[in-house]
Amino acid sequence: MQVRLISVTNPFIEVDDRRLTPEGLIAYCARVSSPHQETPDYEKLLSYCIANKHWSIFEMVDMTVEIVTSRAISPQILRHRSFCFQEFSQRYAKASAIEHYEPRRQDSKNRQNSLNDLDAETVRWFDEAQQSVAKLAMDKYDEALEKGIAKECARVLLPLATQTKLYMKGSVRSWIHYLEVRTDPGTQKEHRDIAEAVMEVFKEQFPVTSRALNWG
Repeated sequence: MQVRLISVTNPFIEVDDRRLTPEGLIAYCARVSSPHQETPDYEKLLSYCIANKHWSIFEMVDMTVEIVTSRAISPQILRHRSFCFQEFSQRYAKASAIEHYEPRRQDSKNRQNSLNDLDAETVRWFDEAQQSVAKLAMDKYDEALEKGIAKECARVLLPLATQTKLYMKGSVRSWIHYLEVRTDPGTQKEHRDIAEAVMEVFKEQFPVTSRALNWG
């Protein structure tokens, strides 16, 4: 799993000879009906808007991140339809890696939960099974390509653990919702790890908003 920042809306407007930050732009747009639109301070304003659920102002700024994960997790990410996506295409490019998963036990009381308490022998068996399947799948995939079979056909030989890359772009409002949902313990651990990494990026780029959300 890898996450990195690609871009954040870069305002060109200046207030008091200072270029607005992304959060400054949110505040500037929020004050469209105010005679004090160019007020440089905005921490109280953003906190007020979050406390009172005035979410529309947080649609004024976008953030794009790059995510490297598996084909098992990417469909969960793509379900967040308020975002725009570009994903690595196995129709046009050759798959090159298969990710390794740490096994967990199925929670018998909650189908959306898994428990990290498997015995060492079962963990070892699962590791060996992954290695065996990954090697067979990649060998047969490479062989299919060597025989001239199209990538769009050969990809059916690959497991869900096949690595993929996607770009995920959304407004600050969308990111707030995504992070609130996907950092919850009910999210699959591998996806939660991605959301937690994105949250660290978000906190760096939007510190005032993060504090208002009690994200530290």
